[in-house]
Amino acid sequence: MQVGSVLAIYFLVFVAVAFLMLPFGVRTSQEAGEELVPGQADSAPHRFDLRRHLLRACVVAALLTGLFVANYAFGWVEASDLDFYH
Repeated sequence: MQVGSVLAIYFLVFVAVAFLMLPFGVRTSQEAGEELVPGQADSAPHRFDLRRHLLRACVVAALLTGLFVANYAFGWVEASDLDFYH
């Protein structure tokens, strides 16, 4: 597999993981014991740490991309293994 292909796959996995991880580890102002700002939604996050979120997404995406490349190299699961109808 070419390096450009691995980078493209990593970027796609990174974006998907970053999006899927958004609701995890977020606390609302009410849970943090802070006052709500007038007009603020009750479900709005108290403080969103973008660096920490992106670092977590980076690590998870690297692991998933590594598994994908290893599967590509060693052929653990092939397309014929996923054909459940024949």
